Amino acid sequence: MRRQAICRRKALPLRSGKEQSFHVLPISMSSTLDRLHPDPAWRNRVTAVAVTLIVLWPLLVWSEFKPWLLFDRQSLNATGRFLSAFFPPAHSPDFLLLMLEATWQTIAIATAGMTLALLGAVPLSILANERLSVSRLGTGRMSWFGSTLRRMVRWLLILLRSVPELVWALLFVRIAGLGPTAGVAAIALTYCGMLGKVYAEILESSDVHATDALLKNGSGRLAALCYGALPVSASELVSYTVYRWECAIRGSVVMGFVGAGGLGQRMDESMKMLAGGEVATMLIIFVLLVACADGVSKLLRRRLA
Repeated sequence: MRRQAICRRKALPLRSGKEQSFHVLPISMSSTLDRLHPDPAWRNRVTAVAVTLIVLWPLLVWSEFKPWLLFDRQSLNATGRFLSAFFPPAHSPDFLLLMLEATWQTIAIATAGMTLALLGAVPLSILANERLSVSRLGTGRMSWFGSTLRRMVRWLLILLRSVPELVWALLFVRIAGLGPTAGVAAIALTYCGMLGKVYAEILESSDVHATDALLKNGSGRLAALCYGALPVSASELVSYTVYRWECAIRGSVVMGFVGAGGLGQRMDESMKMLAGGEVATMLIIFVLLVACADGVSKLLRRRLA
């Protein structure tokens, strides 16, 4: 009986000076205390949820977001008719040959645009990187010239990425006419701003000990970048670059709807003719392109690791 009574009790240590004593509570009382306070941070969680709902509700009202319209009878009937036209996907040899040509053109637009974007983003990211500033060594503060130059470069990057590539494509279609030229130029400008901004942030957030040591010992900025910052950030830089190339492929498809060539232009023509089978084949090609880009990213990261 005595052993059962001891097993049904729970010992909690209480410290007083150098001695340690034990205050024995019944298990029923300790479980009651646990039920009274199951989550010490529940007030903060409830407050965060309430604030989120208060902020999001007016935004949903102002955006006229009405998801229930997708599930009424008319919308469901239209969705069923639209999806039923997808089967079977178009697979005639002539159509697949045309899709192969359009797919290759889409990849070429994305790759050429990314190449031009890299040619502009790499030097701009070096100029915007504060870790490569020699004037901040020792004092921690850059000179007024370096600070002004970096601020101007960052504003240029903001200007380039603030205009979506679709808007750039519309402008270049007006200037250069229909065709892939507009898509390549649009991707180059927008992605130059994106890549330059993210490259600078990745390099600044990496370990700076090697870079600072090289600069303090008289190394040039380019050597400090190549031997100090790049080895630490190479994997992240490559991963983000391949991801942006994948985004450029999707962007080139979208820009095809405004006449920039590639799969997007073919899809626009098929949708206007209500050829659901052709649209289904193109969607399958989109999925395969993104899967291939993801595989390339994994392969490159594994090689760098």
